[in-house]
Amino acid sequence: MSTENQPKPSFSPSRKWGAGLQVVFIVFLVFAVVVMVNYLSRDYYSRFYLSTRTGDQLSVRTIKLLESITNNVRVTIYYDRNHSMFSTISDILAEYHRVNPKVHVRSIDHLRDAAGALQLKAKYSFLNAASAKNLVIFDCDGKIKPVDGAALSQYVMEEVPNPEKPEYRRKPTAFLGEMLFTAAILDVINPKPMTAYFLEGHGEHKIDSGDENVGYANFATLLRQNYIQVQPLTLFGTNQVPMDCNLLIIAGPTGPVPEFELEKINQYLDQGGRLLALFNYATAGKPTGLEGILKKWGVIVGPGVIRDPDATATGYDVVVSSFSKHPVVNPLLDERLHLQMPRPVGAAETKSGSTEGPKAESLAFTGPKSKIAGADQVKPQAFPVMAAVEKGALKGVVTERGATRMLIVGESIFLANRQLNSAANRDFAGYAANWLLDRTQLLEGVGPRQVTEYKLIMSRSQLLRVQWLLLGGMPGAVLLVGSLVWLRRRR
Repeated sequence: MSTENQPKPSFSPSRKWGAGLQVVFIVFLVFAVVVMVNYLSRDYYSRFYLSTRTGDQLSVRTIKLLESITNNVRVTIYYDRNHSMFSTISDILAEYHRVNPKVHVRSIDHLRDAAGALQLKAKYSFLNAASAKNLVIFDCDGKIKPVDGAALSQYVMEEVPNPEKPEYRRKPTAFLGEMLFTAAILDVINPKPMTAYFLEGHGEHKIDSGDENVGYANFATLLRQNYIQVQPLTLFGTNQVPMDCNLLIIAGPTGPVPEFELEKINQYLDQGGRLLALFNYATAGKPTGLEGILKKWGVIVGPGVIRDPDATATGYDVVVSSFSKHPVVNPLLDERLHLQMPRPVGAAETKSGSTEGPKAESLAFTGPKSKIAGADQVKPQAFPVMAAVEKGALKGVVTERGATRMLIVGESIFLANRQLNSAANRDFAGYAANWLLDRTQLLEGVGPRQVTEYKLIMSRSQLLRVQWLLLGGMPGAVLLVGSLVWLRRRR
């Protein structure tokens, strides 16, 4: 029987080898593209942040702090895994570990991992309380700092569409995790916190006051988040500035400071003290006594209140966006400070180039059309509203507290409870404290992260149709197409 009429096989050995080589080539090509993309992303692109809810990278301040850690920091996410914020917390702490592997992160579901929760309770006795749940625990060499999950987010009440009866839910608007986690790490890796003393007795802002307009409770909380303890201070009688005072804060006195207290403040500065002095508009026409001390250090506190017609919303406030190149304001590039009735404060003009005396520098300026209220004889100009002073220790002279640093601002209300969250006021407060304490690795801010929610509103009937489409329609369509292809091939 002739073989010439027999059909040739569909796949000859050469075609089989060709198809096989083509598949191998395609797999190799895909692998090469993946390797190339990973290489380029490593060298030329920044890492994408893991959380889809907050969508930001870690701040420079957090990264610098993490890079400085040499001890092991153990972080335990003691959390319900089904909680809405668990994935966000887990994602951001994974970034902490990526920056520094010495930050070890693990999670224990206190509802579902009974053995793990029991073991953790044996280690941390505070977990035995009935209210101890949804915590993030930081531990470094036995120093422990728990962070309450309830404090990690800011919420607003939002109405849920319901035709039958009104319903409301708590909608997250800002995630505070990085702020609190970085502060907790700063807490556990340092053996002893620094202390800031707030001078009292002359009408200053109160650190325990929740008053929205003049209270300083939020500023005190911000300092604690920067691992700075806060204490009130009076200099009456024989009281001196304590030796454990790392930072003296004089927050907007509205009355005069007695001469004997001024002498104690001056002595503190001569010893290498650190000072944050904030002036209030109420003293624009009556000196507090601090002006004379600051003049000796090269800072002039002018009379009157500044008005800037080009940078105001109410006529009394001033938005400041012009800054010098100084470490305390460098992070404020493209940012703004929102001040209320600021007074002029700037460095005095000096003729000598001596390097041994204090070095004063003006840091922030109003617009060129600014005026002093009620002083028509003063021509419009850009007024300084802030100054910094540094004086290093002299050769052969040992000061009790180190090198002197001062920051003087012609406004105090901008750090009050409500105003602290306006513009870049909060960030500046952190920069100021950390510069004064010479913690250069923390001269970057960590603020709240906006929480983005993706929401699809559907009625019950629409939701039912979508469920049938996803569970039945799409798989059914794939099955139908597969069946048609099979039938065609059978024929």
